[in-house]
Amino acid sequence: MNRVVSNSFSNEALLFPPPAFSYAPPASHSANIPRIVVRLSRISALLLFFFAALYFCCNRPVHAGPGAEESFAKPPAIVIGFVGGWVSRNDSVHREVQLAAQLRRDFPEGVYVQVFENHRADEARREILRLLDANHDGKLTPAEKQSARIVIYGHSWGASEAIELARSLERDAIPVLLTIQVDSITKPHENDALIPANVAQAVNFYQPDGILHGTPQIRAVDPSRTQILGNFRFDYRDHPVDCSAYPWLARTLEKTHIEIETDPRVWNQVDSMIRSKLPATTQSLASASDSAPSQGRLQ
Repeated sequence: MNRVVSNSFSNEALLFPPPAFSYAPPASHSANIPRIVVRLSRISALLLFFFAALYFCCNRPVHAGPGAEESFAKPPAIVIGFVGGWVSRNDSVHREVQLAAQLRRDFPEGVYVQVFENHRADEARREILRLLDANHDGKLTPAEKQSARIVIYGHSWGASEAIELARSLERDAIPVLLTIQVDSITKPHENDALIPANVAQAVNFYQPDGILHGTPQIRAVDPSRTQILGNFRFDYRDHPVDCSAYPWLARTLEKTHIEIETDPRVWNQVDSMIRSKLPATTQSLASASDSAPSQGRLQ
């Protein structure tokens, strides 16, 4: 028997489609949504407040107490040398350069030693300011300035520039322990005979002969603040010094001027005076004992 399957369902579905599907949450679920939103907003506000407070605490300026500067590292003792004329700072023929190299070997820590050309005093000043800036904030406090232990020496134009550097440091309110001039030749627009008041001690070595001869006398702007250790004269007419390492032209035109630059009697004294301002080390004591200072004629 053949069975007939009714197609009435399909026809009814086409004529009367079922309603579109939709879901309505329970009334209790929809009522909880505003509460969740409120809680999340409160948590967000608390987190925002927390991070804002943390940022403020980490970035607000720190006001140092009365002795705060002392907590920073103590700056090194500073020794600045100047070569004369158009001599290079690395020309090891010259005693200014040799002395600096020896000091670096004997004072590997706690002492900064550098030689500059006499037309680079501004560079030397910037280096001094950098070294004194113990807390690295880009400016010097009165305590940082007063912590300075500076020695400046030079020969010829370099000696004149040594005094000019000391004078510029005076404008910065920075003291200088000692200046040493060896056969100082006055540079244009400078006064190498007048020692500024920020220098504690000054000494002058010179010779009076030849085309180039040094300033014979230095004096203090303020004798109550600056001690002139002496103006020491050296004569090479009867006691010549070997200058064979120098060029022929220098030996011919500047003989006595380079003799004093080469004279071990002069530079032993320069070395000893500089070391007296530096912290003692085993190497420095040994080197100092090897040289016996021999003074020239005091004027």
